[in-house]
Amino acid sequence: MARLLVVHHSPTPNVQALTDAVLAGAGDEAIEGVEVVVRQALDATIEDVLAADGYLLGTTANFGYISGALKHFFDSTYDDVREPTAKRPFSYWIHGGHDTTGAERAMQSITTGLGWTLVADPLTFTGEVTEVRLESATELGGTVAALLMG
Repeated sequence: MARLLVVHHSPTPNVQALTDAVLAGAGDEAIEGVEVVVRQALDATIEDVLAADGYLLGTTANFGYISGALKHFFDSTYDDVREPTAKRPFSYWIHGGHDTTGAERAMQSITTGLGWTLVADPLTFTGEVTEVRLESATELGGTVAALLMG
């Protein structure tokens, strides 16, 4: 069975709604043979990353960067997972109050260094978490999970 690791920092109800939508898509009943493992960014481990076949990452954009929690996740796993997880599929979502540019750049830089393969267009936006954006988050989760179905 393939394993999709969802690592997120969802500190507000709006961002948690995005995470819930991503998880609903990844866990769609039409997707078979994919185990979805969910970890808060501060709780995810090297073992979680190594055991996964693909990744979905979620964060807020804070002060022009990814959340400190997601940065901690990368800081604490990067060296140990970089080579063994190279080329694994991933995507991400970022919600910001005013701008996501710096957070997007950081996500691209870190995941390029990891050698991961972006397999679905990321969901990045500022402002309200609307029904349309929640639908996009559901689609993102479903797309990445479906790609792991084998």
